[in-house]
Amino acid sequence: MNVVAGGPTIGVQVGGRRMPRELIGAVVGALGIAGFLGLGLIVDRYPFAFDRRIMAGIRGTNPPAWLAYAARDVTALGGGVVLTTIVVVVVGFLLVQRLWLTALALALATLTGGWAVDLIKHVIVRARPDLIPHLVAASGYSFPSGHSANSAIVYLTLAALASQITRTRPTRMYLFAIAILLSGAVGISRVYLGVHWPSDVLAGWSFGTLWALGWWIATAKARAAIGGER
Repeated sequence: MNVVAGGPTIGVQVGGRRMPRELIGAVVGALGIAGFLGLGLIVDRYPFAFDRRIMAGIRGTNPPAWLAYAARDVTALGGGVVLTTIVVVVVGFLLVQRLWLTALALALATLTGGWAVDLIKHVIVRARPDLIPHLVAASGYSFPSGHSANSAIVYLTLAALASQITRTRPTRMYLFAIAILLSGAVGISRVYLGVHWPSDVLAGWSFGTLWALGWWIATAKARAAIGGER
């Protein structure tokens, strides 16, 4: 990985490809979140004080019924069925376009990312919050939020890998904006539904973003080694 000065800007290059500024910004945010949570462990304990405050006040005193329905719909965008469907459809499209490396990288990144999230859950074994009633059924451990982590893994990795084969910056900006918006909405919905502490969601976002970074780097190096696809 090289840091290259280019006039007023500084870019990060891997395998001859400049890392998108949108990805760099997301990674800086993810590292900031990871540092914040790590500091919280030093000075506080689970659940953090901000976890309790946010969760206690997120629905207010008289939440509208439609908001619960909307949250359930949004949270489905980070569920296994939706994410798997998206990956299968996109991988199929990439194969039709003969973008073999991108298709393989996306499939491996999302598959191994899901396994990694499950492994972390079983290492941390953090119980789900019971501060407010759950509006959806949820089982398993709480940290990190699987919906938040997996949505970031899928949507951000898709945007990151697509940035290597798209030629216009507006397209890359759009893809990253949609990826961040979807991942953010899914995470917020998990807190609103009462099934995750905010720190669970923050950890999921951070992990998924750094996972996308790792696969952008690995794919850029592989692309340089084979001299393709684009």
